[in-house]
Amino acid sequence: MKNIALIFAGGSGQRMNSGATPKQFLKLYNKEIIIHTIEKFENHNEIDAIVVVCIESWIDYLKKALQKHKIEKVVKIVPGGDSGQSSIYNGLKAINEYSQESYVLVHDGVRPLITPELISDNIHTAREKGTAISSSPAIETIVYTDKNNNIDSITDRSKCMYAKAPQTFKFEELWNAHKKAKEEKLDDFIDSASMMMHYGHQLSIVMCSPENIKITTPGDYYIFKALYEARENSQIFGF
Repeated sequence: MKNIALIFAGGSGQRMNSGATPKQFLKLYNKEIIIHTIEKFENHNEIDAIVVVCIESWIDYLKKALQKHKIEKVVKIVPGGDSGQSSIYNGLKAINEYSQESYVLVHDGVRPLITPELISDNIHTAREKGTAISSSPAIETIVYTDKNNNIDSITDRSKCMYAKAPQTFKFEELWNAHKKAKEEKLDDFIDSASMMMHYGHQLSIVMCSPENIKITTPGDYYIFKALYEARENSQIFGF
């Protein structure tokens, strides 16, 4: 079975305040964030193909960027939808036309600090257990609030984790869940993991670093820049 990365970057990034440029197309060292992300899958020897979901008006720009950076594993680029859920559905529809016998690694286009080890761990865990959800331990207190915005209860942090990406599933199972949600007009799932849990699938954890951040705000961009530079320096100087 193939391993296919589904990179979704169909949103405009309202919280980034980046003007006319969507956050996934902001550059670091003359390379777009989404290219930084895609390259991690492009360079991984277990990834067979990549499907990208992109803002429709930016598809031509993305094609040129892929050509510039010699990305060869992207087999399809499809327009995004009105939400993350609908964007992933569009990507899965494209994969259905390309290769149904596959595992799908669903990943945010603005989560560029993914490591080769995490990609491998996702693939191996999904093949062994059926699913793989990249997660990192919660490091701050998590509270529940009431309707008046008062703290209602405080949960045990040691039992909590942050669900991140990639999230990996058998294509057929994820595709069927998305089709069922569409039929039932359920369009508010926060991510693929919550959808799959809703439809009775057991979710297996893959541990990942807190550095596997999603770039959502201007502050996230500068954290990405600092971590990227730290990784580059560690390779140059052997730290």
